[in-house]
Amino acid sequence: MSGKRRADPAAEGRAAQAHAYNPGMLDAMKALAERSVMERLVLLVNHVIAAEPAALERLRPHAARTVQIELNGWPTLLPAIGPLALRVTPAGLLEWLGESSGLAPDLRITVDASNPALALTRLVAGDRPQVVVSGDVAFASDIDWLIENLRWDLQDDLARIVGDVPARQIARAGGWIAGGLREGAKVLRDLAVRAP
Repeated sequence: MSGKRRADPAAEGRAAQAHAYNPGMLDAMKALAERSVMERLVLLVNHVIAAEPAALERLRPHAARTVQIELNGWPTLLPAIGPLALRVTPAGLLEWLGESSGLAPDLRITVDASNPALALTRLVAGDRPQVVVSGDVAFASDIDWLIENLRWDLQDDLARIVGDVPARQIARAGGWIAGGLREGAKVLRDLAVRAP
């Protein structure tokens, strides 16, 4: 008898199944999706900022300063969401720094994310989430002003694409839907708060 053992086909099958997916590929797909979402989110935020000259004027003095937004207590069952790092450009807009920024932020905003469903219902209801801010006081004051005062004029943007009358109707329907969502979110929030 030779010293070679015959391979067990069942064991080989189990080993192949254990590596049926490529974890590196999954990470690459997650990173690509995250990058795509973040780029679009920053474009939307910059669109809203650019529509308000006062917002640009408030951000310009903070050029090159960074703000980092962190989700505190994010549930481990959900996909991890890393901190969001943004830098103010000389034009008064924002740019996403990605995960590899390595810069110490001038302003750190930590949002309580221990209960994402409750936080989302509060956000839809118009309530601000629990937030801890640390860092540059003047920068924090101007960021707070932006959060309180900037509003996206959806009707105006739609009018450029579909015309004034359809944009008005879409905005009105959106307002009804948003109002219903806010009321539903308030009910859900109240139920979640009352639950032991």
